[in-house]
Amino acid sequence: MKIKLFLLVFCLSLVSSIGFAQKDGAKSIISDKVKIKKYHTIDELERMPKGEVLALYRERNTVLTRILPYIALATKPGVTMVTIGIPTNSDNIKALDTQHEAADEYVNSTTFFLNEYLPYADTRNIISGILFYEEIMKSLHTFNEYR
Repeated sequence: MKIKLFLLVFCLSLVSSIGFAQKDGAKSIISDKVKIKKYHTIDELERMPKGEVLALYRERNTVLTRILPYIALATKPGVTMVTIGIPTNSDNIKALDTQHEAADEYVNSTTFFLNEYLPYADTRNIISGILFYEEIMKSLHTFNEYR
């Protein structure tokens, strides 16, 4: 009975330590929150109210801000430091966390600015910006062809 209890405790400890170790080691380069569900046509965008177009522009800007600096490492969410061979030591984890925090601050600052100024922009210019951003995002699917 003592052996079974010991084995049970040992196995639970092993499983929980592996689980905690993966949380520290599996730092994603690009956030899993960065996703595009749909690309739009000019006709779809022209039918949208300006408020929706503004929100879409801000979203596209945020997505590109969170992906473009890292395209040499990854072009889609879910790629981790382990996946691309970056050691998961405390310095590298801290550097990535610091970078994500800086990106959050930049996105928040840019979103605040866009909330204040973008409503004054011509809707056609905002739509053109969205279409341009979406073309950039589509081109990320072919990025590996340049390697």
